[in-house]
Amino acid sequence: MRMRMRSNPRGRAVSALALLAVLVPWIAGCATNPATGGQMLSFMSAEEEQKIGDTEHPKLVAAFGGEVTDRDLVRYVDSVGQLLARASDLPNLKYTFTLLDSDMVNAFALPGGYVHVSRGLLALANSEAELAGVLAHEIGHVTARHSAQRYSQSVLAQVGVGIVGILTGSRELANLAGSGAGLYLRGYSRDQEFQADTLGVRYLKRAGFDARAMSSFLASLRAHSQVEAQLQGLPPGKIDERDLMATHPRTVERVERAAEAAGNIPVANPIVGRDVYLRKIDGMIYGDSPSHGFARGRDFLHPELRFRFRVPERFELANGPQRVIAKGPDNALIVFDGAKRPGTRSMYDYMINVWAKGLRVDNREEVTINGLPAATGTVRARTNQGTMDLRLVAIQGSATQIWRMMFLSPTAKTQGLSQAFRETTYSFRNVSASEAATWKPWRIRLHQVRAGETAESLAARLPFEKLKVERFRALNGLGAGEALRPGQTVKLVAAGN
Repeated sequence: MRMRMRSNPRGRAVSALALLAVLVPWIAGCATNPATGGQMLSFMSAEEEQKIGDTEHPKLVAAFGGEVTDRDLVRYVDSVGQLLARASDLPNLKYTFTLLDSDMVNAFALPGGYVHVSRGLLALANSEAELAGVLAHEIGHVTARHSAQRYSQSVLAQVGVGIVGILTGSRELANLAGSGAGLYLRGYSRDQEFQADTLGVRYLKRAGFDARAMSSFLASLRAHSQVEAQLQGLPPGKIDERDLMATHPRTVERVERAAEAAGNIPVANPIVGRDVYLRKIDGMIYGDSPSHGFARGRDFLHPELRFRFRVPERFELANGPQRVIAKGPDNALIVFDGAKRPGTRSMYDYMINVWAKGLRVDNREEVTINGLPAATGTVRARTNQGTMDLRLVAIQGSATQIWRMMFLSPTAKTQGLSQAFRETTYSFRNVSASEAATWKPWRIRLHQVRAGETAESLAARLPFEKLKVERFRALNGLGAGEALRPGQTVKLVAAGN
């Protein structure tokens, strides 16, 4: 006969209290935050933060396509960042400012003084003060040690979850609490964003910049995000949603409140630096860089690797450092990437025994695509969107390079998409050096407004296919209906070296 042990709530409570008694001295060892002066819970030393930053920095740079190679622009961003760093609450920390070769509009901070800003963000900013506002905000995350706080809170949250489970005897409640804690700890909290804004305003003013630029850039960012939402077929209001998973839950109103909280730091003749900033970014690559390839309408063109292909109608191309994705209707998807050819394997052997190893591959065949050896086959797989058909295509681009296409479609839509997917497959081809040389990146070009020119007339010059006026206004920080002035300098986008 098996003996059943009955639950003892009082015993569980005593155990929990004993656990808390052990934890209290550990938790009580709070550190003084160097930026805020307040007490902060930290289970991570400054040395450990530095090690994390040193380890994660190169990974982040690689994930975002590497660094911008324009040394003058890189030095300019670093000079603005170092000026702010000297005005921060940790001026002796070694700060590293990195300009990422990415058209995404974003900025990041890692422990140990690593601050990253994207080329896409520089294109959206309209003054040195706006760039400084972004960098100052990220420096605020560093000096407030928000990364260390998130780590420490996650440790404490797990301890707290365990205590909840002990006190209630409920594994389900413990799991639920753990889920809520995990959700809260993703990204920066609203309080941390507000604190970074408050510190950022402080550093801006100490360095002599116009702190109002932080709000003006956020207004441009919001306009840009609304345009991006429209381009992706999302409702404009979608961009205004703020939940616990948002990494930068900021609004213009919150930044203005942060400016008030930062206190009155008088700044005589605050730096805006619009003209000098625009001159610095004149000629900067806008959108995709040649090293990543260009998404141009339905065509993907890679001038350095010298190949091209075309996706079906109603598919939207999105280029990334590691892969190209084309999203189509009804959850259809095309994923393109590359891999090193292992030894001298044929494409058929590679597809079956390397790429799709362990999977059942049907309809296997060897083919030739515009003179290149290739292989194709199909796989049926279960995904979050239901059962999907996958068409795999492996193409030998060179003796050492394999190009891979994966076509995903709901099983009910596969037959209707098969011809379009076939056309995309056979559109892939290598190109000559002379053809590749005709593919030019888009670049920021400055233009002085002439009498009679309008946002609409200048937007018509942009190479974009959709929402030209909206994108022109967002790019130049212009409000809806705001008129241009003769002599005003604006940013345009044009192809060319």
